[in-house]
Amino acid sequence: MLTSFYSHEELSAIGFKSVGSEVFISRHAQFYSPEEMQIGSNVRIDDFCLLSGNIILGNHIHISAYTALYGRFGIEIEDFSGLSPRCTVFSATDDFSGDFLIGPMVNQEFTNVTGGKVLIKKYCQVGSNCVILPNLTINEGVAVGAMSLIIKTLDAWSVYTGIPAKFIKHRNKELLRFL
Repeated sequence: MLTSFYSHEELSAIGFKSVGSEVFISRHAQFYSPEEMQIGSNVRIDDFCLLSGNIILGNHIHISAYTALYGRFGIEIEDFSGLSPRCTVFSATDDFSGDFLIGPMVNQEFTNVTGGKVLIKKYCQVGSNCVILPNLTINEGVAVGAMSLIIKTLDAWSVYTGIPAKFIKHRNKELLRFL
């Protein structure tokens, strides 16, 4: 019987570095360099997501529809965290200063691609349509409001929103009692 999600056998055939149990990945998701990707247990990746490069997903992770993760320099999402629909996470970026050419079809000697790992720690939720730029950490327990631009590391157990994302208030750690 064909379902909306790949079977465990089909996931193994894709060639991920590792895949845990209870993993539900839409047949409409796309993967580039799956051999660099580690997927934990109790993970769901919805329709029309794109994952590329060095990506590590912990346990109890949800990646919502139309989300893109560009992991050239690494993206790691720890346990009990998620990305709402249409988020984009970049671990690399072209140089838009005007001093270099831009794009993947341009010879590297004419570009200046920079970046760094993006780490999303435990118990984080990123709202719809957020953009996360390279080389930063979203620390434990952070919630980010919809349509925010994350350009720097965010402090633990806080709520952020805006362009660029700004601190709004502290988040209640008592929510961990539900685990």
